[in-house]
Amino acid sequence: MLEIILGEHFLTMSIRLVLALVLSGLIGFEREINKHSAGFRTHILVGVSATLLMLMSLYGFTDYLVENEAFVNFDPARIPSYVVSGIGFLGAGTIIVNGMTVKGLTTAASIWAVAGLGLVVGIGMYGVAILTTLIILLSLIFLNNFEQRLTKRGQSAQLSIAVNSVQAIEEILKKYNQNGVVIQNINVNTDESDYPIVTTDVILSKAINKSELVVVLSKLDDVREVYHG
Repeated sequence: MLEIILGEHFLTMSIRLVLALVLSGLIGFEREINKHSAGFRTHILVGVSATLLMLMSLYGFTDYLVENEAFVNFDPARIPSYVVSGIGFLGAGTIIVNGMTVKGLTTAASIWAVAGLGLVVGIGMYGVAILTTLIILLSLIFLNNFEQRLTKRGQSAQLSIAVNSVQAIEEILKKYNQNGVVIQNINVNTDESDYPIVTTDVILSKAINKSELVVVLSKLDDVREVYHG
């Protein structure tokens, strides 16, 4: 009875789903600790779901094919091909365009890569999947530091700015631009205090340090207080 419910390939499929969970989770964890929009859970969901669709393509139609072998042409790559083309919409949701700055491209690429990993694990190419995961992790972790040195980025900082109104954001952004400060992330919270709190993750330029930037922002008319971590 149990074998009828689970199916003859249940063990194989279970191993592949767990491996997809582990490999996609490793990549998602790297995105999570770096506070990107698509993190641990998103990558796991994409990777495991892609594996599930690959498994369905391989084993889901077995009984139907046996009964209609003379009339059906089986193409196990058909469903995975839709995964590869369709996963783009999820990656596009992680890309943010702010003026001349585009963010989230690496995370979008990692989501697409995890979908590919899921398909590869689903078809049983374990060695290639593990090697690809290692290559992706090495690229995300070590090449990020290399890229920062290559582009000579300054120190990163997070500033929380209490303002009288959200209109002050425009003046804050102008000051950042005047001092060569690059904005990585910006968030406006109007719920937890009497005044809006603008939190920004920035990369400082060599022309200004964090203390000097705090002083510059504090002098703005609509800025009440600046906190820095």
